[in-house]
Amino acid sequence: MMPTPSYKTFLLPLCFLLLLTVQRLPAAPVELVVMSHDSFNVNKRLVAEFETAHNAKIRFLKAGDTGAALNKAILSKNNPLADVFYGVDNTFLSRALAADIFLPYPSPKLDHIPAALRLDPQHRLLPVDFGDVCLNYHKAWFKERDLAPPSRLEDLIKPAYKGLTVVQNPATSSPGLAFLLTTVAHFGDPNYLEFWKQLRANDVLVTDGWESAYWGHFSAASKGDRPIVVSYASSPSAEVHFAETPLTEAPTAALIAPGSVFRQIEFVGILKGTQRRRLAEKWIDTMLDRPFQEEIPLTMFVYPSNATARLPEVFVKHSQLADAPVELSPDAIAKGREAWIEAWTSAVLR
Repeated sequence: MMPTPSYKTFLLPLCFLLLLTVQRLPAAPVELVVMSHDSFNVNKRLVAEFETAHNAKIRFLKAGDTGAALNKAILSKNNPLADVFYGVDNTFLSRALAADIFLPYPSPKLDHIPAALRLDPQHRLLPVDFGDVCLNYHKAWFKERDLAPPSRLEDLIKPAYKGLTVVQNPATSSPGLAFLLTTVAHFGDPNYLEFWKQLRANDVLVTDGWESAYWGHFSAASKGDRPIVVSYASSPSAEVHFAETPLTEAPTAALIAPGSVFRQIEFVGILKGTQRRRLAEKWIDTMLDRPFQEEIPLTMFVYPSNATARLPEVFVKHSQLADAPVELSPDAIAKGREAWIEAWTSAVLR
């Protein structure tokens, strides 16, 4: 009589086959959360290529304008909402570093970035892009009314410009803070407050962020009735690039006269508490590398920090950099920022 096979005779080979199958299954993608301000835009193809190369899944967490997003990152420092933060600029740099929420990372891609943009010697925040914050105006609006567009900041408080300007709140918006710092540098402290009091009397409109100002109230980009807005010297190139009917000339122009421009630099950093340190480093390397950098002009309409990145023709033709932006050191901004914002709030909003 043949012996009856035991259950082990069948079970052991089956377990072995199951083990081989499990070992052959690809690992699930690792999620990397990138927190940013609302204006962050990125090429989807480059994201997909990164995800494939590193078996990753990038999740973007937009958290308001720069000031609001940074506040959220600081308040959640003991339980981080993300692995990487993009969007701290040189107006908020000292605040971000003082909060001690970033890990140092000297990316090898820093070799291609000019020293003038590398403001943190410990490499906790690495420069991704830069642009000039300044006034933009709607050319046709002024031409139709036979009114000269503003040529300097002082024009904004003249009776002829009453109710024409929209700006952003410096407490919540990085362009808004950059413009406030422009006035501090141009008029001096405390004289800048007198300018803002007169601008308030001239019916300036204040919004929380750039998007609501530009897309909600600027006459060249919306149904709004404000032909002057705080934006970037590169914004006219966006108007040409996105025009439904091809344009040879931008419908908007930037005021880049001396004393009217602040050069904004935006940074990326790895948040303390991340469990994806190596993957976060790879993502930062990608952001600073030439393929990603060459997408920046036509996705965020600012200049790439990588000096080897090529600029698209529409950007070269219709964007500008000021010859003489105002000068305020990071130390000066750190010492004066909160007091300047508080004084501005009292003078303009209360």
